[in-house]
Amino acid sequence: MPRATNNPASRARRKKIMLAARGYFGARSKVYTVAKNSLEKGWKYAYRDRKFKKRSYRRLWIARINAATRSQGITYSRFIHALSSKNINLNRKALADLALNHPGAFKAIVDAAKKD
Repeated sequence: MPRATNNPASRARRKKIMLAARGYFGARSKVYTVAKNSLEKGWKYAYRDRKFKKRSYRRLWIARINAATRSQGITYSRFIHALSSKNINLNRKALADLALNHPGAFKAIVDAAKKD
């Protein structure tokens, strides 16, 4: 009995990889094994960086809030502590947006947090 290789499935598997590697430079888009390695590494970076993007946005928000609170005469850590002690539940994304786009509203929040 002859050996069956299931050629259509093998070709489809390779074609899927080669289509995904379109736009890569040189052998990365032309040679199957190189394309497969490049794609696997790219997918690994994509998975890792989806997590890292959340961290980098949080760092950006904290930097913006810190800059805005220091202009109001309070540090970031004291501001966040005052917010939590006053039960003002705003996340850093919302606070950074207010600090950047609505400074008057942010000043009111800082004043409410400072109030003893």
